[in-house]
Amino acid sequence: MSEENFKSYASKSVLITGADGFIGSHLTELLVKSGANVTALTLYNALGSNGWLDSIPDHIYESVNIYSGDVRDSAQMMRLVDGYDIVFHLAALIGIPYSYEAAHSYVDVNISGTLNLLEAVRKNGTGRFIHTSTSEVYGSAKTKPISESHPIHGQSPYAASKIGADQLAEAYARSHNIPIVIIRPFNAYGPRQSERAVIPTTIRQIFDPQCETVKLGDLSTTRDFNYVSDTVRAFAMIGESNDVNFGTAYNAGSGVETLVSEVVEKLMQISGCKKEIIIENSRIRPEKSEVRALVADSSKLKKITGWKCNVTLDKGVHQTLNWWKSRADNGTIRRNRKFAK
Repeated sequence: MSEENFKSYASKSVLITGADGFIGSHLTELLVKSGANVTALTLYNALGSNGWLDSIPDHIYESVNIYSGDVRDSAQMMRLVDGYDIVFHLAALIGIPYSYEAAHSYVDVNISGTLNLLEAVRKNGTGRFIHTSTSEVYGSAKTKPISESHPIHGQSPYAASKIGADQLAEAYARSHNIPIVIIRPFNAYGPRQSERAVIPTTIRQIFDPQCETVKLGDLSTTRDFNYVSDTVRAFAMIGESNDVNFGTAYNAGSGVETLVSEVVEKLMQISGCKKEIIIENSRIRPEKSEVRALVADSSKLKKITGWKCNVTLDKGVHQTLNWWKSRADNGTIRRNRKFAK
């Protein structure tokens, strides 16, 4: 779906938290192109960086009102979140491995940060609040595909923190009659994604001349991979739909289950990479924490919006490889020294 189909956003005031991140930066681009007046909340840092927003086209960047802050600051959120037509809440700590080491940080950002925003919305009001969940809250699939009625099962501190945030969002919708919708994306991928995910970490090692091998974790799991342009379309569509049921969740996934090993093989074949793949124990989650299978039933979202994935895995992988290839060609394959191994 092209941005012309999102004309309902024209002149609307929109706040996007986590706009400096992977999905948030793409959503910012889409909504600016659709005519929205976007305020982008980015995480304050001493470098003055606005994350991936620094990489979007200049003419879009210049149209964004950038606000540096932190969702953990309740007073700041109370000042910021006031009177927006729509709030998209994406700010979160998302790395699963790091959550094993720093669970308190995940509670602070994902639960307390969400609570700060919900309190601001409760007191100041908004037309609609879109809370971002994750497919990880389901744990390993007990039935396939996974619908919103599937049991919730936190298998990592990250997943547990997102479950807590989801429950707060639902509770505030029911207790205070706030128009809150929960979107639950399944395994988005594409340009700008963190190397914490399997597709970008594989591609970076493919192109990085300092990597003699490709080091990965468990390749026997399955996931529902969705190109980021499809994911942000789901956000935009749920943000404008008149048929949403407030206080409930909507899955956003392709419904196609793919072995992680198949995706890695596809990346190696398309790129022509001959490097050896090495499975590192340090990259494997604890056995009872690993989510073995995820595949979405998104019929609930499709029914109210008509949303479906437009980008096939083959096409999305090619586009992602091309983006990384351009980074390799201009010498920006690594953003940090720690990747030079």
